[in-house]
Amino acid sequence: ILPAMRPTTAAENATLLFMRLIVGAVFIYAGLAKWFIWSGPLPGMEGLMIPLTKLLSIAEPLGGAALILGLLARWAAAGLAIIMTGSLYFVYVLFQAGIFTSEKGTGMDYNLLLLAGNMMLLVFGPGDWTVDSLRRSASGRR
Repeated sequence: ILPAMRPTTAAENATLLFMRLIVGAVFIYAGLAKWFIWSGPLPGMEGLMIPLTKLLSIAEPLGGAALILGLLARWAAAGLAIIMTGSLYFVYVLFQAGIFTSEKGTGMDYNLLLLAGNMMLLVFGPGDWTVDSLRRSASGRR
């Protein structure tokens, strides 16, 4: 992924930080909500869903924390975007959901929004207010 071509403004950095904080917090919460799986699966949960939920219970909080800190944030956003692409498959195929959440049930809107947030961070980068920027500054690189 290419480095920024121009310096980022304070408004851009603040917006990217806000996006990282929101998207990261959602993934930390979503991952922690899956920790029940380590005590035993829910009734009816079987097969591939058990190891997949265990994997997500680790990957989502780690990815969320990486976004918040700005530590390998583009890689974290890429991984979380892949997770959201998979979640769209589950919501669409298994739950036969429409695009928008309605009184009929869950839609794909939430998943699409998180996918879009991660794609934005992947394409535009996390901004300058990151742990990675601090590490680059300490080593004398931009």
